[in-house]
Amino acid sequence: MEAPGNSAAQPSSDSVAGAVTPERAAYYERIGKENLAPLWEVLKGLVPPEPRTPCVPAHWRFNDVRKMLLEAGELITAKEAERRVLVFENPALRGKSRLTQTLYAGLQLILPGEVAPAHRHTASAIRFVLDGEGAYTAVEGEQTVMRRGDFVMTPNWAPHDHGNPSKQPMIWLDVLDVPTVNFFDAAFSEHLDHEKQSNTKEDGDSYARYGSGVLPDGAPLGLNRSPIINYPYAKVRPVIERMAKSDEIDPRHGARVRYVNPINGRWATPTMGAQIALLPKGFKGKDYRSTDGTIFVCVEGEGSTKVENETFNWGPGDVFVVPSWKTYSHSAKGESVMFSISDRPAQEALGIWREQGA
Repeated sequence: MEAPGNSAAQPSSDSVAGAVTPERAAYYERIGKENLAPLWEVLKGLVPPEPRTPCVPAHWRFNDVRKMLLEAGELITAKEAERRVLVFENPALRGKSRLTQTLYAGLQLILPGEVAPAHRHTASAIRFVLDGEGAYTAVEGEQTVMRRGDFVMTPNWAPHDHGNPSKQPMIWLDVLDVPTVNFFDAAFSEHLDHEKQSNTKEDGDSYARYGSGVLPDGAPLGLNRSPIINYPYAKVRPVIERMAKSDEIDPRHGARVRYVNPINGRWATPTMGAQIALLPKGFKGKDYRSTDGTIFVCVEGEGSTKVENETFNWGPGDVFVVPSWKTYSHSAKGESVMFSISDRPAQEALGIWREQGA
């Protein structure tokens, strides 16, 4: 879609109002000098009959990316890089550091003995652990040890740092709403004066306080994001197992749950919605599409996902993206677990989210 200014300077030959006559061309050139443009020449592009995303489906194999990420560990330290991350770039949006129009994603590596120094930023972030065990993220005074499959929250403007006292490399998926925040020209960031923040809460404190079916007196009932820092996979996996055994299986998504704010039952963050699903052995999902471009990660198992005319064969740790309003369906060879995250909460808040194949 061309910008209105460009359309004014170079009127379309298939004008909605008919052919561009010399008189109209002269008029468009004249108003263009005043930074004005004719809406009738760009209306179809501005208000399309259905979503027209520039993003394309794409797939990355974890084993391949892991090798390249470990190579980065030999070239630059975590302290030098601040965050040693390989960014997933949508092939149609190279150089823009985004996987969808609204979400940034990348794989982060922290080696044994390293510390990624404390900072904070306007963008919200999540971590989904793919490889290793024993590293930590410290968020708002709680240092949480991370294990494979854990879903870790870093809320907007929350101080956070990472460290790895274990003896093995640790790799996790970062997803941030950076493109969304930058669209609003509302981004701020700050480096803290100390490399590691002081921790006043035990590992698992926020889950114990807010994820056990009770709420402390004085809980912030108006909080628009979850107070839980780490949703352990060991707690979540049994839930989707129970759902699958009781045949609570969505024909499109499998036995799926969402990560929520336990105070009000809404999404864990106001801009990014994360879910995790168990796909039973032999699962053949029905066709589905929605307006939220979605990032998927295979946690366990093997299978394939057909996106329009492409098929991605995935295994543990693989990452792939399904752009907005592209039809897809999952198939699982054996029992598989799939994590996903999108901008659905933001779209729902604006009243623009749609799905097809319900």
